[in-house]
Amino acid sequence: MKPIIYLATQNQHKIDEIKDLLGDLFDFRTVFELGLVVEIPETGSTLAENSRQKAEFIVQKFGGITCLADDSGLEVDALNGAPGVYSARYAGEAKSDTANVAKLLQVMANEPNRNARFVTVLTLHHQGQIYVFEGEVHGQIQAEPRGTQGFGYDPIFVPTGIEQTFAELSLAEKNQLAHRARALEKFKMFVQDTQIFG
Repeated sequence: MKPIIYLATQNQHKIDEIKDLLGDLFDFRTVFELGLVVEIPETGSTLAENSRQKAEFIVQKFGGITCLADDSGLEVDALNGAPGVYSARYAGEAKSDTANVAKLLQVMANEPNRNARFVTVLTLHHQGQIYVFEGEVHGQIQAEPRGTQGFGYDPIFVPTGIEQTFAELSLAEKNQLAHRARALEKFKMFVQDTQIFG
């Protein structure tokens, strides 16, 4: 029987990516199945703090479950790492992907340095213990959106070594390269090495 892990996210795109990558090894369930109706808090000043806060919130609220939380962000070199921890609400609390992308492109309009990286921090909360896994991918911010796949800043991010934006790749292709996939690979190796689930 697959280990049951609840995902501390209300973002269906993240749920789909995680299930696509590791759904054959784990029985991933959502907070929607727990009946969660409030928004999961993320008031930390770093991705790591937010990731841990999400995991602890779900475990404290529902108890006795194993939880995997994710916090991810886009860090742009020319903006000293912004939007970073505020990536999802860069253009406001509405968390609009379109508005976030538009604001970033406006801020970057005359900026020659287009270097950026996506970062993911995963937190596993299992039997009172906390385990953390990080993944990142470097690339460039484009001048205009391209592609209709993905979410967030995917239409303007081209990872180093390829020519397409994340939004021009299929989910399977993106998952060969992306920050979340790299963090999840570390998580998978940890589970296999430690046999934490028995």
